[in-house]
Amino acid sequence: MKVIVTGGTGYIGSHTAAALLQRGHQVLIIDNLSNSNARALEGIAAIGGSKPEFIEADVRDAAAHAAAFVRFAADAVIHFAGLKSVAESMLHPLRYYDCNVTGTITLLRAMLAHNVRSLVFSSSATVYGSSAKVPILETAAIAPVNPYGQSKAMVETILTNLAASEADWHIACLRYFNPAGAHPGGLLGEDPRGTPNNLMPYVTQVAGGRHEKLSIFGNDWPTPDGTGVRDYVHVVDLAEAHLCALDKLDDIDGLVIANIGTGRGHSVLEVVRAYEQVCGKALPVEFAPRRAGDVAESYCAPGLAEKLFGWRARCGLEDMCRDAWGREQLTTED
Repeated sequence: MKVIVTGGTGYIGSHTAAALLQRGHQVLIIDNLSNSNARALEGIAAIGGSKPEFIEADVRDAAAHAAAFVRFAADAVIHFAGLKSVAESMLHPLRYYDCNVTGTITLLRAMLAHNVRSLVFSSSATVYGSSAKVPILETAAIAPVNPYGQSKAMVETILTNLAASEADWHIACLRYFNPAGAHPGGLLGEDPRGTPNNLMPYVTQVAGGRHEKLSIFGNDWPTPDGTGVRDYVHVVDLAEAHLCALDKLDDIDGLVIANIGTGRGHSVLEVVRAYEQVCGKALPVEFAPRRAGDVAESYCAPGLAEKLFGWRARCGLEDMCRDAWGREQLTTED
């Protein structure tokens, strides 16, 4: 297949683009490099065995999308491009709605204009908010508590309406939980600019000496050790979920939504202890106040993804920590 991957130099997008190339698909990446680096293209090519095509452009750039669909007769689109920090979205909500919602509408208009009706959308477990009982099923109420999650929920609504308006859409919305780890060879990984917003890259950078200590936001959550519990899924497993969904798109009439996670929650302190075992040293931590928009526990029931796409996670927390640490060591050496 010929697949356009928006946000394809980002963390999850780059791993997915590499996996697509490994399977023999042709890939065109559209990314504005606002939170990624063009060096990811080298890692994608090395892992995938061939180079993806690349257009540097913003997801809201209608002219760039039009040119991309003319240049590359796509069969399907995998849509990652967007902003993704819960904390940042609380400070800059308009920025998140503009990029995540307006950007998706711009992309969908281009797909309509060029008769491409197959889409895998990068959604998020943040759409569930704090009220869902764990493990979270896809039937849980949608009640996001921050603008990032609200922007993802808005896009899901748009896609649901679009799929209902025309019979030939094939859309998979993947609500994934907490991506972590790196490619086992270290050629791709999470390289956020500035202080990381997510736990695993923050722990990794503390272990690598790039930060003095890890701030843990809250030790008074209603969890076994007082720290937040999340469902961490290896980024390689997550990339595979997109390929499995892509393979089954023709069997989807309209739109389906599936959780992507392991089905098991790990607390922040569990992640820290597991990482200490991998890197061989104690990591300094401090407790800080809870962040606005956070929730105590979030882990999923992942069975629907296996039923729909034949996908399930294969890697555990130790694998994620080991691969993230291996990537950090290579990055530090460079």
